[in-house]
Amino acid sequence: MASGFVWYELMTNDMDAAIAFYGKVVGWDVRDSGMVGIPYMIFSMDGKDVGGMMSWTSMGKTGMTPTWKAHIYTADVDAETAAVVADGGKQYMAPQDIPGVGRFSVVCDPQGAEFLLFQPNQEYAPPRLAQNDLGSVGWHELMTTDWEKAWEFYSKHFGWEKDRATDMGAMGIYQTFRMGGDQYSGGMMTIPPFMPGVQPGWLYYFTVADVDAAAEVVKAAGGTITHGPADVPGGSRIVQATDPQGGKFALVSTAS
Repeated sequence: MASGFVWYELMTNDMDAAIAFYGKVVGWDVRDSGMVGIPYMIFSMDGKDVGGMMSWTSMGKTGMTPTWKAHIYTADVDAETAAVVADGGKQYMAPQDIPGVGRFSVVCDPQGAEFLLFQPNQEYAPPRLAQNDLGSVGWHELMTTDWEKAWEFYSKHFGWEKDRATDMGAMGIYQTFRMGGDQYSGGMMTIPPFMPGVQPGWLYYFTVADVDAAAEVVKAAGGTITHGPADVPGGSRIVQATDPQGGKFALVSTAS
């Protein structure tokens, strides 16, 4: 069974501003998780969760750039963390418990793209949005230094399967993949030479009903469009952006 992304988390500097922005752009409802000691808010839609948010300052950090992070499911977070490190990745935070929820660690792949590993408590199973539901993450995109080496790593560790590969000319090969089931889950590509300064990392695409309309909301709410709106193979339409605090994210309208 493939292991896929199961939770998305925004680390930001101003939680109230982030709640207002993403509520307008994506349409999420937000509630307090009730976590003791650290304020943690949960994003949801139609009573189903997609992710959470916390502040950098609650982690004792200041002057940090807001960033979206994601958790990949594993049945044994301690063993998988050790395996990631053994295969050339790094451990940023050792495995630790979230009482009543599960166990997690923070790692990166051998090329430096960060993600979290998550082993849920079997009693903790809130309803979640499906991949193409409005408000969910409809696409996962990895920009890296060598997509073929990255593919070897992720397919080995999580059982992901290749799907179609698209030759994008000067941009190189864009390899799509599935994390189980019959739906495309994301794609990965090598950072092209004409994009200096781009660091390996994952970008998450939130599903909206109309990307063009959502892009106008992004701008009106103080965000910045960095690419698009644009059509992509398969009939979907995407836009890439930053929120008013500098956090990178993307939006997608899926083909019907």
